[in-house]
Amino acid sequence: MLSGKPSRTALRVAMRRAAHQIADKPPIMHDPIAVRLMCEEVVGPSYARDMERAVHPIARDFRCMMAARSRYAEDQLAASIAAGVRQYVVLGAGLDTFAYRNPFAGLSPPLRVFEVDFPATQEWKREVLAVSGISLPENLTFAAVDFEHQTLSDGLRAAGVDFSSPAFFSWLGVVPYLTLPAFRATLASIAQFPASSAVSLDYIFPPETLSPKRRAIYERLAERVAAAGEPFRLSFAREQIEAEFHQAGFQRVEQIGTDELNRRYFANRADGLQLSPARFGMWATAWV
Repeated sequence: MLSGKPSRTALRVAMRRAAHQIADKPPIMHDPIAVRLMCEEVVGPSYARDMERAVHPIARDFRCMMAARSRYAEDQLAASIAAGVRQYVVLGAGLDTFAYRNPFAGLSPPLRVFEVDFPATQEWKREVLAVSGISLPENLTFAAVDFEHQTLSDGLRAAGVDFSSPAFFSWLGVVPYLTLPAFRATLASIAQFPASSAVSLDYIFPPETLSPKRRAIYERLAERVAAAGEPFRLSFAREQIEAEFHQAGFQRVEQIGTDELNRRYFANRADGLQLSPARFGMWATAWV
């Protein structure tokens, strides 16, 4: 493993995204950069075993979920870009690959991409990119934010984000690990941006609201992330998170579940690939 102290879940998510490219044909999201990132020098001595597990049929729901949530957010981004948005902020970027395969790089004015994460995680990512031979695009800015010493708004301003222009935010795989005050502070920062700004995120339901079967799946996943030192902390019922958006100042909210994602991205596949019906969360986009 390379130096630095990265998020272990960030590495696992990247491996599942890479495995989706290899094992599921055609992938619902074309991401060749993810495959390049996941090499033995990055992953470490467990590389062969970890990749074998990631491409196994029993793991396909998890890897497809990782791909589907990114596809959903990037589809929402594309709609925002069509409406004139030229700032994209990836919150908790981890090993997100959008900036390195950006299909909108030739726009005028250009789309600016800002990756927000902890300083140690970004240090590690720079090493991963260098090892993988992936150069940094001109329109990418790393916004290293130490949330113990600065606010998100301060970090974004320091990185050159223009608060007078609309921005699109993706916030994937992060909300369940936050405290409620941290979640609300982030929504408040995004709500400062002008109309047409938006955020896409995913969240989990309170475990006590799940059926016994779904709760068992949730608890197995919760045990794994807790063992990695990143326990689940925050959950919402559908109506609760909608209220949080509106209280923060967002005007419109869309929420979708696995049934809708299956209709959008997995319909009529010859391999029968789709997301599991064992739902314990949803995806949402909210507009300022």
